[in-house]
Amino acid sequence: MHHTVGSADMKLATTVGDIVVTHALGSCVGVAIYDPVAHVGGILHFVLPHSSVDPGNAAKNVWMFADTAIPKFLEAACEEGAVKARLIVKVAGGAHLLDAKGFFAIGRRNQLAARKILWQDGIMIAAEDVGGMVSRSLFLEIGDGKVWVQSEGKEVPL
Repeated sequence: MHHTVGSADMKLATTVGDIVVTHALGSCVGVAIYDPVAHVGGILHFVLPHSSVDPGNAAKNVWMFADTAIPKFLEAACEEGAVKARLIVKVAGGAHLLDAKGFFAIGRRNQLAARKILWQDGIMIAAEDVGGMVSRSLFLEIGDGKVWVQSEGKEVPL
């Protein structure tokens, strides 16, 4: 079964063979997590780094901002049986699509927010495909934990 994650959303899966995917990762960042023992995995697609820019929206949708989404995402995975110490984390996105000169640097700020929040929780990123000026799709297969990125007609393992 395919589980498609929208913008400012997340999905977890526990069935071997299921695939979780998110599309249109421009400046947004996709965080794929996988516990190889519990076979719990999922993808978070967050839009902005800090909820302080719009607390009202953060209260309505915790998945929109890195600082509210990542802790809730990890918590939800653990409720499904994942263990933080076993999580394999891979990240994609954070491009500079609409901000080629880097004035707002939303993509870069999103990347840094994800790294910082995960690091503060004792979790290191195992692999990433971030930056540049291309949109990406991020895929995770439950069972073997395979993660890959599609961009510009190419598929690259992550």
